[in-house]
Amino acid sequence: MPTAIHAIIPARYQSSRFEGKPLALIDGKPMIQHVVERAQASAVLAQVVVATDDERIARVVEGFGGRWVMTRPQHKSGTDRLAEAAGLLGLAEEDVVVNIQGDQPLFAPEVVAEVAQPMLIEPDLPMATLMYKITRPEEITNPNHVKTVFDREGRALYFSRAGIPFCRDGDDGEATYYRHLGFYAYRKKFLDTFVRLPMGQWERLEKLEQLRALEYGYTIRVVLTSYDSVEVDTPADIRKVEGMLAQARA
Repeated sequence: MPTAIHAIIPARYQSSRFEGKPLALIDGKPMIQHVVERAQASAVLAQVVVATDDERIARVVEGFGGRWVMTRPQHKSGTDRLAEAAGLLGLAEEDVVVNIQGDQPLFAPEVVAEVAQPMLIEPDLPMATLMYKITRPEEITNPNHVKTVFDREGRALYFSRAGIPFCRDGDDGEATYYRHLGFYAYRKKFLDTFVRLPMGQWERLEKLEQLRALEYGYTIRVVLTSYDSVEVDTPADIRKVEGMLAQARA
């Protein structure tokens, strides 16, 4: 039986920086609807499901014809919510679960196939993620933009909020920097393993979950994409996204 690919979009209502973010209107449409519709435009997905902890989000998703599952509110991370949702959906051990962030309303549907492809080629690969070549120098030192370095086979060596690699001699014009994009593909059985692992020391310091997999010796395949993606972190970002949509229509 061919490996099925499922997209799950974790969406929680409570947020210290932006409460109710999934329901924020962008061009008159809730942000979570933008995300779901872009995911549904990917031809590789068997299904697209929102994993939420709030009835208000569930009602909105149901209202525009989307599918949802209700998960526990106590989860510390989106990955924990993802794992519970995958269990509730009864996914097979070898299925691929793509984690799509609910705050990226303009992502290109093509990235879903890009992040899932290594999982289809390498049946023993536990997870994969995306990276994007940095073109704006200010992103190199911005801790909100996570950088990654990788080996010659495209396996992640490290992720950091710092500007890696560090050019000792100061000639960083010779260096290429890659920003990590928050799209993940997991083998379902590894997702169950991952959420049972204790937090690692590098994850604790950097506040980056993917470092837990590396610290425990698991491979993360990083895929270079030509598609950037904008995250909505604050209400001010809504205006930025609406401006980009208007520009695309012009």
